[in-house]
Amino acid sequence: MRPTALKAYTDELQKIGNPSALHSLGQQSRLRLEDSREVLAGAVGASTPAEVVLTSGGTEADNLAIKGLFWHRNGVPAEGAGTPTPAPELSHPIIITTPIEHNAVLDTAGWLETQGAQVLLVDVDTDGVIKLDHLEELLRDHGDRTALVSIMYANNEIGTVQPIKEAATLAKAAGVPIHTDAVQAFGQLPLNFADLGVDAMTVTAHKIGGPVGIGALILSRDIKAVPVLHGGGQERSLRSGTLDVAGAAAFAAAAQEATGDIAHEAPRLSGLRDRLIAGIEQGVPDAHLSGHREDRLPGNVHFAFPGAEADSLLFLLDAAGFATSAGSACSAGVNRPSHVLLACGRSEDEARSSQRFTLGHGTTEEEVDKLIEALPGVVEQARKAGMNSAYDWSQAD
Repeated sequence: MRPTALKAYTDELQKIGNPSALHSLGQQSRLRLEDSREVLAGAVGASTPAEVVLTSGGTEADNLAIKGLFWHRNGVPAEGAGTPTPAPELSHPIIITTPIEHNAVLDTAGWLETQGAQVLLVDVDTDGVIKLDHLEELLRDHGDRTALVSIMYANNEIGTVQPIKEAATLAKAAGVPIHTDAVQAFGQLPLNFADLGVDAMTVTAHKIGGPVGIGALILSRDIKAVPVLHGGGQERSLRSGTLDVAGAAAFAAAAQEATGDIAHEAPRLSGLRDRLIAGIEQGVPDAHLSGHREDRLPGNVHFAFPGAEADSLLFLLDAAGFATSAGSACSAGVNRPSHVLLACGRSEDEARSSQRFTLGHGTTEEEVDKLIEALPGVVEQARKAGMNSAYDWSQAD
C-alpha cells in the first residue's frame, strides 16, 4: 500500500459511525465516504460521483456489470415483486466478449450460459488485440439480440491495450451497452470514463497501492442494472451492504496519488519495462515476448521461455528473491496452459513456459538489472528440469 493510502486507512479505522445511520456520527462518516467517492470520480473521469458504485473489488464489479446488465436487458426485475413470477423469456440472450478476458468476466458469462445466455467471442490477433472488423460483424448480425459487450481495457497477463474507444463506438452504433474491465489499466494509463464512451467500467484499489477488498463499478447514470446483492439498498440499490468507509478513503488516496503522478510514472515504468525486455532478449535470445510490443501496459513484461516449465521458473525466481507469475493470480495453482496465450495462437508448450514480470510504483532500476542478471541462469536450471510433456492437457477441466 502507498503510505498515503495506509494513513487514510488507519486514520479512518479509528473512527466509528455507519454511514447509513442517521445519527451525527453516521452522517459524519457519510460525509467522509462521499468525499472519497468524489475523489474517485475525478480520478476515473466520471461525470458525477453517483456513477461510482463501490464494491468489494474487481471480481464483484465485473459480476455486477455483466449479470446486472444482462438481467436488466432481459426484463428481470431489480427487486422482489412479492408473488413469485416465471422468469421472463430472453429477448437479448447474447453476450459478446473476448477469449482473453479475466476469469471474472469469462466465468460470469459462462455461468449465464446455464441460464440461457449465448456467448460470442471476438477474434484476437497473435498480439492479443481484438479484431474490430469481427466485433462490427457480430454486432451487425446479432446486435438486436445482444444484451451487452464486455472487453477488457488491457490484458492482465500479456499487457496488450485494446482499442476500447473504437469498440465503444461500434457498440453504441448498434444500441448495445458496453463494459470494460480496466483493473490493470487504472493507475498506469490515463482513464476518462466519460470520454471512452463505455457504459460501465471496473477498477479496483489494490492494483494502484490501495487496500485489498475494495473496488468500484463506474456505471453511467443513464444505465440501469439488476443488483447481484439485495438488502439495504446502498449504492443506488445496486450493491447493498454496510459501506467500507476506511477502504473508500484509502482507495481515494491511492487513486489521487496514482493518477496525479501518471505523467511522470507511466514513462518511468515504460522505461523500466523496455530495459527489462531488452535485457531478457539479450540474455535469453530464444525467449519470445508476448503481447503487443508498443501498445502494452507500462508495467507489464511477459515472455515465453521454450523448454522451461512455468512453475519451475516461478519457484526458481522466487528463491532468487523475485515474485513473478505464471498466469493470473486469480487462477494460480491451476495446472493448465494460459487461455490468453492459447487464444493468441500459442502452442500448449509455449503457454506452459511463460512468465509475467510486473513492475509497479515501488520497482527500481536496480531491481530490474538484478532480474536481468539472474534470469539466464534461472532459465537454464528450469530447462534442465524439463517440461512435463507427458501431462494430458485435454483432460484438464
